[in-house]
Amino acid sequence: MYFLSKLLFFAVAAVDFLLVHGAPTPIEDSKTSELDRRALPAGFSGVSTTSRRLFQFSGKTQYFAGTNAWWLGHLFSNQDVDTAVAQMAATGYKVVRVWGFGTTNDASTSIDVHYQVLNSSGQYFNYNPSNGIARLDYAVAAAQKKGMQLILPLLNNFDALGGINTYTNVYGGDHNSFYTNTRAQAAYKNYIKFIVNRYKSSPAIFSWELCNEPRCSGCSSSIITKWASDTSAYIKSLDPNHMVSLGDEGWLTSTSAATVPNYEQSYAYTGYEGVDFQKNLAISTLDYGTFHMYFDQWGYNYTWGSKWIEQHNAIGKALNKPVLLEEYAVPEGMDRIATAGPWQDTVVRRTSVAGDMMWQFGTKFPSGILPLDNYAVFWNSSELAVLGCQHARDMAAKSPVATL
Repeated sequence: MYFLSKLLFFAVAAVDFLLVHGAPTPIEDSKTSELDRRALPAGFSGVSTTSRRLFQFSGKTQYFAGTNAWWLGHLFSNQDVDTAVAQMAATGYKVVRVWGFGTTNDASTSIDVHYQVLNSSGQYFNYNPSNGIARLDYAVAAAQKKGMQLILPLLNNFDALGGINTYTNVYGGDHNSFYTNTRAQAAYKNYIKFIVNRYKSSPAIFSWELCNEPRCSGCSSSIITKWASDTSAYIKSLDPNHMVSLGDEGWLTSTSAATVPNYEQSYAYTGYEGVDFQKNLAISTLDYGTFHMYFDQWGYNYTWGSKWIEQHNAIGKALNKPVLLEEYAVPEGMDRIATAGPWQDTVVRRTSVAGDMMWQFGTKFPSGILPLDNYAVFWNSSELAVLGCQHARDMAAKSPVATL
């Protein structure tokens, strides 16, 4: 989402790192986790794929509803993970989006789970079982047990928990120059290799995602398009089985004026954030398109949401690729069912959008921590019964053809 209005009040754990000398150079994962030992060989069954404008789950084409739970791999407690995964599965969610990044520049002051440290002395992967990559291992394994799949973004556009800033702090430049900074990109690809190689044999992975909401404000959209093309091709070279997506918000430009209905000249259509959804969807190594929707943050009335959905559906139809409404939310204090209900109806009845994923799933964790924000829709709430459980049933029951 656009920002994370949260603080993670986690205890500081001891840090045990594998030092990689001379970074950024290729880094090999020399450790084998319990999850790795259980992993299936290449060519395993259960991997999800695209089927024209829809997705296939274990060979079955269907629409789906999912959710976001960015925090799942950043929880310290196994019980918290197990509780949340069981509840999301019981809701009917097939796919959950979980942060696959976690970078700090200073392990001595970090209070968060982190998978990587970048600083002037090198690039480090954190194998500490209490606050390192083992936490994501556990989340992936827990999802697999429940038959759910995860979307793992590998970078954050924003500062929280491993953003672009953690790379530019070390390798220089600013946010916008990150996409063309050779040293920063080398380190980022080292991290990609670390994560992808660790989980590429897992049927719990739905897709790899280049970045959570990449932006290059004021830039030509060609910068992110080239970066997305190069980076997605690199991921495909490591793992040709799983899907890859960009993770963008779906910003439109004049490129789409002739494709989408009711095109307009306002913030989401100007290309100001340096992203051209239609051009990016045409990249051959991106399997599907993502778009997000925050009417309250972007300066639109909530009724505009259905229009935004229909416009991205039209682009997906034109390019014959799936599009996924990957984040959408209604802030606390509004009638969420009355607000989001029409958006879900648009997805189910008026488009062939392949799936949608609310931001975000909320629950009361056994440990007592609460890494949530004012968009969370809580387990056992009347809101979740309608916008989660019923909507998941409606999506699963929809005829698996893309005619709209």
